[in-house]
Amino acid sequence: MRVDAVYENARLLTGESALAVLHGRVVALGEDASALSARTRVDLGGAYVVPGFHDAHNHMAWFGMGLDDVALSDCRSVEEVYAAVARRAAELPAGSWVVGSGYDQNKLAGGAHPDRHGLDRAAPGMLVRLKHTSGHMTVVNSAVLHQLDLAHVPVGGDVVLDPAGSPTGLLREQAQLLLRPLTYPTPIDAVVRGLDRASERFLAEGITSVQEAGIGGGLVGETPAELAAYQLARERGVLRVRSTVMVAASVLHDLPDGAGFGLDLGLRTGLGDEWLRVGPMKLFADGSLVGRTCAMHSPFDGEPDNRGYFQVPEDELTRTIRRAHDAGWQIATHAIGDRAITVVLDAYEAALAASPREDHRHRIEHCAVLQPDELTRLARLGLIASPQGRFVNELGDGMRAALGEARVPWCYRLRSVLDAGCVLPASSDRPVVDGAPLLGLADMVHRRTSTGAPFSPEEALTPAEALRAYTYGSAYATFAEHDLGTLEVGKLADFVALPTDPLSALDSGGELRVLATAVGGELRYEAS
Repeated sequence: MRVDAVYENARLLTGESALAVLHGRVVALGEDASALSARTRVDLGGAYVVPGFHDAHNHMAWFGMGLDDVALSDCRSVEEVYAAVARRAAELPAGSWVVGSGYDQNKLAGGAHPDRHGLDRAAPGMLVRLKHTSGHMTVVNSAVLHQLDLAHVPVGGDVVLDPAGSPTGLLREQAQLLLRPLTYPTPIDAVVRGLDRASERFLAEGITSVQEAGIGGGLVGETPAELAAYQLARERGVLRVRSTVMVAASVLHDLPDGAGFGLDLGLRTGLGDEWLRVGPMKLFADGSLVGRTCAMHSPFDGEPDNRGYFQVPEDELTRTIRRAHDAGWQIATHAIGDRAITVVLDAYEAALAASPREDHRHRIEHCAVLQPDELTRLARLGLIASPQGRFVNELGDGMRAALGEARVPWCYRLRSVLDAGCVLPASSDRPVVDGAPLLGLADMVHRRTSTGAPFSPEEALTPAEALRAYTYGSAYATFAEHDLGTLEVGKLADFVALPTDPLSALDSGGELRVLATAVGGELRYEAS
C-alpha cells in the first residue's frame, strides 16, 4: 500500500515512533508505518506527538473579530481604559464606533467599571462600546445610551444606575440586547474574516478542533445566517480547524408535522461532516461569576443583597430543556452559580425521567460553583460538566473575591468530576481568557491564580489526565471520540508536535511550545 504521508522519528506517548496517513486518517503506527511506501516522508526530528487539542467551548468568531478591538485586558485602572479609548478615537473620523474588549473590573484599581461620563470625556463625538472580558456586560457612552430603548429592558438583564438613579452606561446580561438595533447583524463577510484570523491562531497553538458555544442568536450570536458564514469560510479554505457549532436556543421553534422543536428542515444535533457539524442547542441559565450576575443560593461575598439572577425565567428554562430533549437535541446549558446548576439539574432530571434516552450527553457549560450533592447528581444523570481550567489563573482572584474563601473548593472542580466517574472535556471560553491549550493544561495541573495564590489545589489533575481532557474528553463531549481525541488506526490524523515530553514539562512547570500542527495528516502550521 502506498500512503499519502509517513511521519517518522516521532515520539508518540503510546510508544510508537512513526505514523502513516491515507486520505486524512491514520492507517498504521510504529514499524508498520515506517515500512510503507509514501508520497511524502516527514522527519519530525524526535518531537513528541500528541493528538490535536480540542477546545470544547470557545467563541471563535467573537475572538477573531475582536482582534481589531481596543485591547483592555492589561488595563489596571479606569484611567488606563479611558486612555486606551482616547488613543483609538484619535485615529478615527468623528462619529465612528470605538469598540474595546477584555476589561475586568476586578483587575482595575478600586474595582469599579468604566462609566459613560469617563467615556464621553475620552472620546467626544464618538460611539463607544466596551465589552467586559466575560461577555456578560457592556459599558457604553452617552451617545450610545441615548439611542437605546431603556424603557423596555429585556427580562434577565439590567441597566445599572448610579445613586442618583441615572444610568452609568453599564448594561448587564440580556440588557445588552438593547444594542442590537445598532450593531446586529454582523455582516457575513466580517464573520468569515473573524473565523479566518481565529483559526490561523488556533493552528499555531495546536488546536485542530473546536466547539463554537452559540451561533445564530442570543448574547453570543453574530447573525441569523451564522451557519452560512461557517459554510462560506469552509468553501474559501479559511475554516482551518474542525468546527462543531452550538445553536442558540432562541432560534429553535416548533416544527410542523410533529417534527418537534428545532430548526427549519428538521435540522438538529449531528448534521454535518468531519469539518463542520451541528452540535448541541446552547441555552443560557444565568450570568457571570466575576461579574456577580450568576444565580447563587447565597449572596456574593460582601454583597448581602446580591444573589445574582437567571437570564430566563426558571419555568421557561425547564420547558426549553424538555422540548429540546424530546426533539433529540444534545443540550448544552450555561450555568455558573450553584442555584442555576440546581435548577438545570432539576430540569435535566425531569426530562430524562419523562423521556429516557441512552447516551444523551447533555452538558452543563462552566458548571462553576458545584456543590458536593449536585456533583453526585450530575454523575448519576450521565451529564457532562464543561469547566475551563484557564479561568483559575486569569479570573481566580476575582472568583475568590465573589465567593469568599468557604466556597472556593466548589469552584471549577476538575478532580472531583473525574473521580465521580464523569468524562471531563477541556476548554477555554475564549476570548474570555487566553485560549492557548498549553496554558490551559498548565493551569489544570497547577491551579494557581495570576497572583500565585493556590486555588483549591485538591482539584488539580495529573498531566496525563489534563491532556486526555483536552483531546479525548472534548471529542467525547460532542460525540466525536470515534474520529478524534487519540491517535489510533482509523482515526483522523490530527496531531501536534512538541519539542519536549509534555507530561514531564507540565509536571515540572517547564515551558512548552508548538513545533507543528497537522489536520487530516497535512501540516497546517510549522514554527519558524
